[in-house]
Amino acid sequence: MITSHPIISAITFLLILFPPCGNAVPADNAVFDTKGRPLRAKSRYYILPVAQGQGGGLTMSPKNRTTFCPLHVAQEDQEIYPGLPVWFLPKDSSQRVVTLSSDLNILFNTVNICLQSAGWQLIVDHTMRRKYVTTGGAIGNPGEETISSWFSIEKAGRGVNIDDYHYMIVYCPNVCQFCMVMCGHVGVFVQEDGSRLLGLTDRPLHVMFKKARSRSKSS
Repeated sequence: MITSHPIISAITFLLILFPPCGNAVPADNAVFDTKGRPLRAKSRYYILPVAQGQGGGLTMSPKNRTTFCPLHVAQEDQEIYPGLPVWFLPKDSSQRVVTLSSDLNILFNTVNICLQSAGWQLIVDHTMRRKYVTTGGAIGNPGEETISSWFSIEKAGRGVNIDDYHYMIVYCPNVCQFCMVMCGHVGVFVQEDGSRLLGLTDRPLHVMFKKARSRSKSS
């Protein structure tokens, strides 16, 4: 004869009635890296292009030889270079997993000689009539004053490649209810000198996220 344990039964009942909330994220809402693991906030990742033979990972670069700061978000010319690792910081600082369509800051995990934030932001180049992604963006404090610094991640497609973890970076912040925002996909502008600068285009750059190795501790 099998008898049920009253303590175990009570615990089971409580778990059903009050499931643990934590930071659990539905699998279909999480963003995944190239290994199929959910992206973790404040972990380091390389942003790599899905298409082969069209440049490497994302990095920082001057706009041209005469305009050095702010440094632009750019794509490495050669595929063999992974670029610089980035952090993803969700608007909700308690959120541990990066999710689709949620506002977040993106920043390079490095210092730069312009002595400014390595966070991404959108700026308008009136001369070129383009919107570029540069460094110098604000971190945190969602609202009108920081609206240019919030991005989100979307699936690149929902067809046969849905399991390939291909994504797009989008500028369409929801951190200011009364602000007028022109949304767009982040793609690549190929400059006259061959450099590849990121900005809002009608041809989004499809990307994937590769976990960067942890920094080794100095002995």
